[in-house]
Amino acid sequence: MSARVLGVPRATRSTALHAGAWWLWALGLATAASRTTNPLLLGLLIGVAGYVVAARRTDAPWARSYGAFLKLGLLVIVIRLVFAFFLGSPIPGTHTLVTLPEVPLPEWARGVRIGGRVTAEGMLFAFYDGLKLGTLLICVGAADALASPARLLKSLPGALYEAGVAVVVAMTFAPNLVADVQRLRAARRLRGRPDRGVKALLQVGLPVLEGALERSVSLAAAMDARGYGRTAQVPPAVRHTTTALTLGGLLGVCAGTYGLLADTGAAYGLPVLLAGLAAALAGLWLGGRRSVRSRYRPDRWGVRAWLVSGSGIAVAALMIWANSYDPAALHPPAVPLTAPVLPLWPAAGVLVGLLPAFVAPLPQRAAGGEVEARAGAGAGSSRARARARARVRKSPAQGAPHTKESPQ
Repeated sequence: MSARVLGVPRATRSTALHAGAWWLWALGLATAASRTTNPLLLGLLIGVAGYVVAARRTDAPWARSYGAFLKLGLLVIVIRLVFAFFLGSPIPGTHTLVTLPEVPLPEWARGVRIGGRVTAEGMLFAFYDGLKLGTLLICVGAADALASPARLLKSLPGALYEAGVAVVVAMTFAPNLVADVQRLRAARRLRGRPDRGVKALLQVGLPVLEGALERSVSLAAAMDARGYGRTAQVPPAVRHTTTALTLGGLLGVCAGTYGLLADTGAAYGLPVLLAGLAAALAGLWLGGRRSVRSRYRPDRWGVRAWLVSGSGIAVAALMIWANSYDPAALHPPAVPLTAPVLPLWPAAGVLVGLLPAFVAPLPQRAAGGEVEARAGAGAGSSRARARARARVRKSPAQGAPHTKESPQ
């Protein structure tokens, strides 16, 4: 009912959202996370990414990797705090938590210490820094859980096809690894064996490694059977032109970006950047002529893809604007110790990232659940009607029940 009221279609081959839109949305959230160390804003970004993943994630194996990225983000925070605890922090502080025995180091290691005084300010700064990096990883995990790697590979230009295959294989390795670990742990639980602890981890690791090697061999055989790596013959002049345009375009992009970031190069930065992008795109278009593959049913970039990608870009743009307008609110100081405050306008800008949870097509699992519910209700009513007809047909054969009013 909700899908019909809001006008959100169910995800099919023709209505599925473009995979690049999910990555642009996630990269926009990651850009916003890189512009702040406020733990309240970072937590809000994590909540936005988690809500969208929970609302639009499918049941595919690669869609289960979001939990692994969450654990990886927590691990990054813990490692950052451990390093700050034992190796010290460059942030001076007056609130001492504990004083560790300091290890004497040689003269060439000046500036590095092991042990010593651990301050609350240094630990708070380490927590802010680790939370920022963990949020970046979680945003990337959201894109990995929402965007199909195979559909993303279909959308790449022909010149980047081989590099895209390598990237997609690397992206799908982690979700498949997570699925193998979950499957083996469930098998151990069914056999009455422990699935937690170091010993269980070691016993699960060998089958997971064996499965990864078998999957790699099967993938290599499939790619070889499909003629992966074949290229079409193009004239030498076209190859040289492609190389010159691609390298010149990349150099122009680097020079234009440097001009925009520098204080004195803003006048020529934007024209050089646009010229470099044009040259690089022309080089990619010419390089695609070497690819002999055909594209079957390419994904379309529709209105919903624009809305999803635009929401992520809007979050990044609003956070960048807020960073230049009120940097103190986005970077709470660790010295002196103060409680962070949630700025209203940046928080409202982060909430724009929730738009994909309402405009993106419904995943197959949600649509399947509604269909199964309606089918179950229909089947139940059909069974009830069948039982009623059976009782009607059965009553004349058995005779009417005897009551006081009926004749004996």
